[in-house]
Amino acid sequence: MTRSLQCIVLDCPRPRELAAFYQALLGGEVDRADPRWSLDDDWSTLHLPDGGVLGFQRAHDHRPPRWPDPAHPQQFHLDIAVDDVAAAERDALANGAKVLRDEGDWGVYEDPAGHPFCLVPE
Repeated sequence: MTRSLQCIVLDCPRPRELAAFYQALLGGEVDRADPRWSLDDDWSTLHLPDGGVLGFQRAHDHRPPRWPDPAHPQQFHLDIAVDDVAAAERDALANGAKVLRDEGDWGVYEDPAGHPFCLVPE
């Protein structure tokens, strides 16, 4: 039996905007034609340079996590390896991220829809 992870999907209020945020951070192609998905106002994708795919699904009542508040858990987060944390942080902030915590050589951030993610050195 063959098994593989097809896609990681993030709920959010504005799918294409969040796909564009992660494209600015990770590269790749937003909404590339793919027979596995239909693209519309409620669904957007980002095909990453390494072959992975992030999906972004509209949640009309999206309530973002409040990291690290356990009453509003993060549910998951992305660890993104970068060769220059400071440069990646500048890019992320310029595209709408917020700093949640500076850990010295890495940091915890919030994407425009409120999902936490970390920028960590390669």
